Amino acid sequence: MRLSKGNAARSVEVRGMKLSVIIPCFNEVEQIGRVVSAVEAVEIEKEIIIVDDGSTDGTTEVVEKYGQDKQVIAHTSKSNFGKGAAIRTGLEYVTGDIVVIQDADLEYDPSQIPALVAPIIEGKADVVYGSRFKGSIRGMKLASRIANRLLVWTANLLYRAGITDEATCYKAFRTDVLRDLGLKCVRFEFCPEVTAKVSKRGIKIVEVPIDYVGRTTLQGKKIKLRDAFEAIWTLIKYRFVD
Repeated sequence: MRLSKGNAARSVEVRGMKLSVIIPCFNEVEQIGRVVSAVEAVEIEKEIIIVDDGSTDGTTEVVEKYGQDKQVIAHTSKSNFGKGAAIRTGLEYVTGDIVVIQDADLEYDPSQIPALVAPIIEGKADVVYGSRFKGSIRGMKLASRIANRLLVWTANLLYRAGITDEATCYKAFRTDVLRDLGLKCVRFEFCPEVTAKVSKRGIKIVEVPIDYVGRTTLQGKKIKLRDAFEAIWTLIKYRFVD
């Protein structure tokens, strides 16, 4: 693993709190520049932590340049481990009080980050999910809708989570809460693991409406149907183990 840093990444106060945005990425050479620019354009002072998860398409070189030239922490891995592992790696570099996960595919618009973190800044929540089903959805396949509904049903049945969107990428946490969960995720099981562990600790998940524009497999979407089954199994597993 290699770590490259430019100037020290800025973490300045947002109403007395610091915001850290973790961007896990894998083979997103066409999108990584756009997503970083979009996050930088958000009118909240923040630090950006990019974790390249063993890309082979040129993404690694782009990420390393960000680490050299901008106020960004850039971590590159030699092997592809998975989104969950990339998030756990990114968490090691976080210095802010609030953590937001931002996928590199721009299915989620970074301009929505202020609304996502507002309940935490205002002291109304420790964990916030951006709900696509309370906002608007474009480009989601029927199979994905069914899988999402099944995940919501399972989370609410097992944990009484009271949520409408379990698998949303847009999740925000108080950093101390996220670090206390002892995450073990490697691939896409990050979402069900945090849902399970947060709920078991009695922490209420607050939802805010967000807009979502899905992309196709040909456009680079990586999550598969088997990941939905893994997510369901993860929710079941953590109901009985820590």
